[in-house]
Amino acid sequence: MDAKQALADLTEISSQIQAAVVFDDQGKVAASTLGDSPRADELAKAAGALLAAADEIKTGESALTQLEVATGEGSVFVVRAGKTVIAATTGSNPTAGLVFYDLKSALRTVKPAGRTAAAKKPAAARKKAATSAKKKTAARKPATRKKPDAS
Repeated sequence: MDAKQALADLTEISSQIQAAVVFDDQGKVAASTLGDSPRADELAKAAGALLAAADEIKTGESALTQLEVATGEGSVFVVRAGKTVIAATTGSNPTAGLVFYDLKSALRTVKPAGRTAAAKKPAAARKKAATSAKKKTAARKPATRKKPDAS
């Protein structure tokens, strides 16, 4: 699914999200609920800066994957998966767990920019690979024998 459709689905199911943007690790906006306005780029830039600042002060070796910044007026949520990031704003007192769940679900549906390695293969190569996989699966199944008649 493309990022634009993922955001449309997200805003349809999550009433808490006011604005959202999907962008890459370089800050390039893939889609936004703010349209093509400069605010989309500003939100992506601010969310990227929040991630960078949190990365500098985090403890442990694991990658930072989610972040919430809350004020009295609202919150900013940021979720990262690989090189793709989704950021959203909410009003005050959001249900944080639900917002994170919705953002992660939306992010999982976003295909990375460009085509996947499987999509780059010619159709004949994809068909051959699928046929080969089916043959391997069939070869692993144990043979069934008919029971002799007890007549």
